[in-house]
Amino acid sequence: MSSRAARAALAGLLAAGGLAALAPWSSQAAPPGGKTVTATLFEWKYDAVATACTDTLGPAGYGYVEVSPATEHIQGDQWWTSYQPVSYKIAGRLGDRDSFAAMVESCHAAGVKVVADAVINHMAAGSGTGTGGTVYTKYAYPGTFQDQDFHGCRKDIADYGDRGDVQNCELVGLADLDTGSDAVRTTIAAYLSDLRSLGVDGFRIDAAKHMSADDVAAIKGKMADPGFWVTEVIHGGGEAVQPEEYTSIGDVDEFRYGGHLKSAFQGGGLSGLKSIADGKLPSGSARTFVDNWDTERNGSTLTHEDGAAYTLANVFMLASPYGSPNVFSGYTWSDKDAGPPDGGAADCGSDAWTCTHAQQAVTGMVGFHNATAGAELTDWWDDGSFALAFARAGKGFVAINKGDAELTRAFTTTLPAGTYCNVVAAAPDACDGDEVTVADDGTATVTVPARGAVALHG
Repeated sequence: MSSRAARAALAGLLAAGGLAALAPWSSQAAPPGGKTVTATLFEWKYDAVATACTDTLGPAGYGYVEVSPATEHIQGDQWWTSYQPVSYKIAGRLGDRDSFAAMVESCHAAGVKVVADAVINHMAAGSGTGTGGTVYTKYAYPGTFQDQDFHGCRKDIADYGDRGDVQNCELVGLADLDTGSDAVRTTIAAYLSDLRSLGVDGFRIDAAKHMSADDVAAIKGKMADPGFWVTEVIHGGGEAVQPEEYTSIGDVDEFRYGGHLKSAFQGGGLSGLKSIADGKLPSGSARTFVDNWDTERNGSTLTHEDGAAYTLANVFMLASPYGSPNVFSGYTWSDKDAGPPDGGAADCGSDAWTCTHAQQAVTGMVGFHNATAGAELTDWWDDGSFALAFARAGKGFVAINKGDAELTRAFTTTLPAGTYCNVVAAAPDACDGDEVTVADDGTATVTVPARGAVALHG
């Protein structure tokens, strides 16, 4: 949870009263295995995630699903209550231990591995009774942590240019765990190991920026089989803590990527995307995304409300070889604090859920990403502003047009001669009318729709 989101959370609280078997320190942006795309199903109930794995994620070729935190948390309907744990029991609004375990089993049966969002930097603010019945007060969480387990700096972070302030003081009033303590590290590692025992394949470490990289590494080192890790470390110019510090632990969410996509698809020209990796983490350490639950609320990235621009940004992300792509799928809201509709009982037949992960343009590009794995980006073309195209060295070709008029021209696809389905528009087994013919020399005359894309792969 970002500091901005945490501030909103605390304000609301006060107002209301193949991932397996990796050795430690393994770091690679493409998680292990042949299918490397993650879908984050934000605030989906675990039984709904299980259905999505079976019906959509597995068939589309997703390798991973990231699920929202599996901990007992504070009471409340707001989304951010999930990020204020009061114990490490699986007893939150999204489901209990049995439903979580059943979800993991169903996803594995569908060929999808599970990444659990882990909140280990802090515990809840305030006092009350958690969603699993635990009675807590700040700095006292029975059976989990007590006063001595928290940092002595019991005031809000005031200076992001001061490393000690960022990593030892409180993220807007949330009780900050002393992750330098061996006892605290042991308790956290035991919680994560318990999730591994239920089949979880890896973790997204929430608010990792607020723990030293050495502390996070030490927690991981206490686990016999820690799985795949990705850390949330938001880049801030001139700040004391930077994402590069965490790449030896695992992958790192590359927040600058989403901002670059917003600039290109909403205002600037697409030509700048040719150098998308510049000024960012190395591809082998970066997890990329168009948006997430924090950025869609703070306006720093595109969101589903941006329509075609948002879809095209996802197409580009899944077509590009940079980083490891993560597709965000959440719900619609008018109140930034609003929790999931129907308590997380997600329904892609309802307008309340975005279901970005299930849209043809996205599922088609998941298949494209899998089919072009390891192929070099070649034959880049752009018009300087509204359109771009590139090949993936004999395995795929994509053209994107954010303009208001269709674009027709001859492109070098690098594909063998034949007829190919535009997977942005249709599934290969139902492609009548959406085919493109590639000539013997690898060229094709392609018409790219206004605010649309064409993607071909072998």
